[in-house]
Amino acid sequence: MRKIRIAVLMGGPSSEHDVSIASGKMVCDNLDKERYEVIPVHISRDGEWSVSFEELIDRADIAFIALHGEYGEDGTVQQFLESIGLPYTGSSAKASALGMNKLASAKLFTAHDLNVPAWKEITRYDDWAHFGSPFDYPVVVKPADRGSSIGTSIARNEFYMREALCKVFEVSRTAMVQKYISGREVTCGVLEDEHGNIPLPPTEVFPVKAELFDYEAKYVKGASKEITPAPITKRETEEVQETALAVHRIIDASGYSRTDMIIGNNGQIYVLEINTLPGLDPATLLPQEANYMGLSNSALLDKIIAAAIRRYGR
Repeated sequence: MRKIRIAVLMGGPSSEHDVSIASGKMVCDNLDKERYEVIPVHISRDGEWSVSFEELIDRADIAFIALHGEYGEDGTVQQFLESIGLPYTGSSAKASALGMNKLASAKLFTAHDLNVPAWKEITRYDDWAHFGSPFDYPVVVKPADRGSSIGTSIARNEFYMREALCKVFEVSRTAMVQKYISGREVTCGVLEDEHGNIPLPPTEVFPVKAELFDYEAKYVKGASKEITPAPITKRETEEVQETALAVHRIIDASGYSRTDMIIGNNGQIYVLEINTLPGLDPATLLPQEANYMGLSNSALLDKIIAAAIRRYGR
């Protein structure tokens, strides 16, 4: 049988360019060369593709999206691939855009009776220099449309609130000011197979050098400690997995996803956000969870590709 030709898209003009390169390298290195012909496609920070669109259409059977953040995870590249008729891994353009928009997805999760920390939206065009928190301090301040916790910080008073908003508005037009929930931070992946969506073992994350699981904690070696499976009770594990499945379903995600949550000190589980294209570097969380389940990185990629093939009926 002819090998399936996989175009691996990596890089891109986003704030997560370097993370995407690491994910793309993992994909290229771990795809079964007996089954797949690998076509690496590097996208520069300026948006230049290393392979022409004509060559992509002619050579590739499917695109493996190893992009993160804006452009790759917000529905932009998905819309482009749909326009040229090339199947791709992961969620649709609509689901990707919804997952990336923290305000829209928070409203949706709340409408489906999931717990989400209370929030308020503020834009750079508002009178934010005199903005006071609608909640008791501390609060979490984050961009409404970025991934990997870029621009996210904790504000403990009005001075730090203004500083946090300045940080957000360097990368986004809209900030989400959210009530701080004290508790344990966990994350849980969902992977699609031929039987449906299955939850992976949850992971608990402990930032070592910061107060929260920010960009540095996620990607700088030694900046955080991650334990898979999370050392939580059986009931908490089941509730976290059920929540991850519910979030995946509500967003209408496809193939795989990872949902970040807080187990509050009150025992309730709060949804922070969904990642529709979670990192795939071996040091990142979804591969760790899949590996604990007994899936090699190669087998994980097989399942992601198989889910995309089923979705497109190929």
